[in-house]
Amino acid sequence: MFTDRDACERAIQAKDARFDGRFYTGVLTTGIYCRPSCPARTPQPRNVQFFPTAAAAQQAGFRACKRCLPGATPGSPDWDVRGDALARAVRLIDDGVVDREGVPGLAAHLGYSTRQVQRLLADGAGAGPLALARARRAQTARTLLEATELSHADIAFAAGFASVRSFNATMLEVYDTTPRELRNRSTRRRGTDLGGLTFVDLDLAVRQPFCPCNVFGHLIATAIDGVESFADGVYHRTLRLPVGYGVASLAPTSSGVSARIGLTDLAQLPTAVARIRRLLDLDADPVAVDAFLSEDPHFAPLVAAHRGRRIPRGVDGDEMAFRILLGQQVSTAAARTHGARLVQAVGDPVETPVPGLTHLFPTPQRVLKAPPEAMAFPQSRRDTIARVATALADGSLDLGVGADRDAARSGLLALKGVGPWTVEMIAMRGLGDPDAFPASDLGLIRAAAELGLENLAGHSQAWRPWRSYATQHLWAMTPHAVNSIPGHPGCSQEEA
Repeated sequence: MFTDRDACERAIQAKDARFDGRFYTGVLTTGIYCRPSCPARTPQPRNVQFFPTAAAAQQAGFRACKRCLPGATPGSPDWDVRGDALARAVRLIDDGVVDREGVPGLAAHLGYSTRQVQRLLADGAGAGPLALARARRAQTARTLLEATELSHADIAFAAGFASVRSFNATMLEVYDTTPRELRNRSTRRRGTDLGGLTFVDLDLAVRQPFCPCNVFGHLIATAIDGVESFADGVYHRTLRLPVGYGVASLAPTSSGVSARIGLTDLAQLPTAVARIRRLLDLDADPVAVDAFLSEDPHFAPLVAAHRGRRIPRGVDGDEMAFRILLGQQVSTAAARTHGARLVQAVGDPVETPVPGLTHLFPTPQRVLKAPPEAMAFPQSRRDTIARVATALADGSLDLGVGADRDAARSGLLALKGVGPWTVEMIAMRGLGDPDAFPASDLGLIRAAAELGLENLAGHSQAWRPWRSYATQHLWAMTPHAVNSIPGHPGCSQEEA
């Protein structure tokens, strides 16, 4: 996008929020970079320069605008749509790999050399891995300054800075403001400590339009006791994190999603936020998806009724794989029962102040230790789950945020008992593939018959690369609890 200068100029002239996060505008006369929708006076075209990431703008010497706060935009949908090494690298950086393992760790995840990774990101994202990680740390520090009462020293180390001095210097360079001034300007309610967790309240930016019905409805209807709960219009779940654990309480609002996140280690905040954004598919480009699908006359009325549908994903690819295997050929209620048994048997117990949240979903290693009574289904499925758990545990199968989607599909299909439907469901919900399509799904087949589509698999080729979103619309044609949020006025069961 940022290389199409004419398109970028049209977007900033229109102050079009749909492009926030897709590119950033550096104003040469002020040394400030903004999001496309910045309310400030539009600069002259000759005085602007466009960047693919905030890190690229910072690296070029621009400071963040204090009016439009460009770091608080939805992420670029390009990193979700694309499955290449560049997109995988950016997703891994968002998940905190560089902060935890350094650039060599990032390179190892990708199977590249450190030099190749640096060149790849510099060419495609406009900044190297350290610059991208630094921009992430700066935004995390700003969030903590505005949302907690932590000392500046605690925030510096929680955000990943090596010293308070580097924290102060970076905040001044990026925001042209001291940490103290950022905190004093904040009007947010500050976080609290409860039950050994530090809680932070955030408003998660969402690219509009946003239809929360099926994404929240699915998460609520399939919630596994101990790991998830729903009460008073809020969906809650536990989070297994690289260090410690957390809980997230999420609810749709008129402008996006409100989130209350509790963590045992505040340094995990950016990772937790990144995983929640993936869970709710908040960085999608709904305008592009809706416009494309609406070109098919079968879809035009479906899209018009519910613009901005998202894909209910997961916070962890391994967890999602097991949940999909547990839900094969059984009802939603039965899948929840199977999941709750497994969690109670081998999930890690945690203490949280949120009623109903008592466990983390088990790791593959723990699943392999599940007793027979926790697997009350046919032996063939037990064997399949064991094969998947073994492959995940020994590293021969990767379903993580930076996984190669094609390799993951091949690896899954190579396992006895894992068929095409399961692979496509894991690709859609675990790997975040926007073009997954479980063509043999009975719900899709029923919807296709209702629409008069005789060759669903063949017709679906016209919906590429957005078949995962097409799937959401087709599923919603069948009345089911997964399509609506209980008590939510905008997405009643009858409308779904």
